[in-house]
Amino acid sequence: MSTLTLRNPRPARNPRPRTTGKALRRLPLNLAALVTLLLSVFPVYWMVITAFKPSSAITADTPSFLPLHPTLAHFGTAVHSDGFGTYWRNSLTVTLGAVLMSLVVALLASFAVARMRWRGRRAFILMVFIAQMAPWEALLIPMYVIARDVDMLDKLSMLTLIYFMTTLPFTIVMLRGFLAAIPVELEEAAQVDGCTRAEAFRRVTFPLLAPGLLSTSLFGFITAWNEFAFANTLIIKNQDARTLPVWLSSFSNVFGTDWGATMAASSLFMLPVLVVFLLLQNRVTSGMTAGAVKG
Repeated sequence: MSTLTLRNPRPARNPRPRTTGKALRRLPLNLAALVTLLLSVFPVYWMVITAFKPSSAITADTPSFLPLHPTLAHFGTAVHSDGFGTYWRNSLTVTLGAVLMSLVVALLASFAVARMRWRGRRAFILMVFIAQMAPWEALLIPMYVIARDVDMLDKLSMLTLIYFMTTLPFTIVMLRGFLAAIPVELEEAAQVDGCTRAEAFRRVTFPLLAPGLLSTSLFGFITAWNEFAFANTLIIKNQDARTLPVWLSSFSNVFGTDWGATMAASSLFMLPVLVVFLLLQNRVTSGMTAGAVKG
């Protein structure tokens, strides 16, 4: 009767040294990411807790990193200030108007660039990139002169057009990347099934552009919502046409700055963008990544 002999199995290698070495190599990157996060979040945190501090704690010699005696008095001062509702309405009007116009124009322009071949296409793309890299603050004085000559000072329509122009190049670049990443064969298949070119774009391509539309619209919203220089320069006499960034400067006067009300107003000013970003962050992140894949 034969007997079977079992060999001793080879002892498994301990994966811990490799895991430990990988963790040590990633430690500097993790520390750098943590420091960057703290440097980015701390100013926002300080703004919010200052809004809840009483005035005596704000001006104290020893700063406190927690609101020991929180109060809502500063938020009441901000909300009941002159023109609070009007400035909110003005900011929403110019921001939404600029974003919607830039999306419509950029969608048509990006389709022409990504799907069609026409003379001057490369020059047009180059001009869009140059406009994207140009510092818009350098155009502050020319824009003021143009607005003055066409009698458009102190008007929200001029401000909306400027925000539209500042967000348009980035929107074209991003949507062009999205359209280039979507196979054109999908539209051709829809046309074979009986759709026109416009119907194929509307039913097939347009739904696939949802992440790109959300990411670009969020960028345009943040850019127009936070803009201060043009709003402060072009709105001079008509105080009812001011926007929220200019309104924030009203808490500083010759007698000093009401830091509590300023921080409360800044917190309220930040809230809409924060809520929109938290609701759309997953789609926006995927949109930014996908839009940069192919151009």
